[in-house]
Amino acid sequence: MTPVIILTLVLMWQAVLVGYAFTLAGNAADEGVRAGTAVPRGERSGVCERAALEDLSDAWREGATVQCGGTGTVTADVSLRVPVLFPGSIDFPVTVHGHAGTVEEVKN
Repeated sequence: MTPVIILTLVLMWQAVLVGYAFTLAGNAADEGVRAGTAVPRGERSGVCERAALEDLSDAWREGATVQCGGTGTVTADVSLRVPVLFPGSIDFPVTVHGHAGTVEEVKN
């Protein structure tokens, strides 16, 4: 019975990591968009990417990709790889995506 309990706990923990990866990706995209709306268009991509990666720990940041852009709107797409059992170890060949967007602020 003990192996079944341990296997169940490992699978539940892995499911938690998948959910956490979705949460991190969505939050990173939100942070990137929030920072990107407050700067001129020429600086937007770099500021958006830095803000999106800022709150991620090194283990999650390692495999993260961020794409920011948009005209009239500011969008950010963040992709994170799902780790096996704990971040910083090997990753599943599964990537989760977070997307956020907002209307561009008018600057006078």
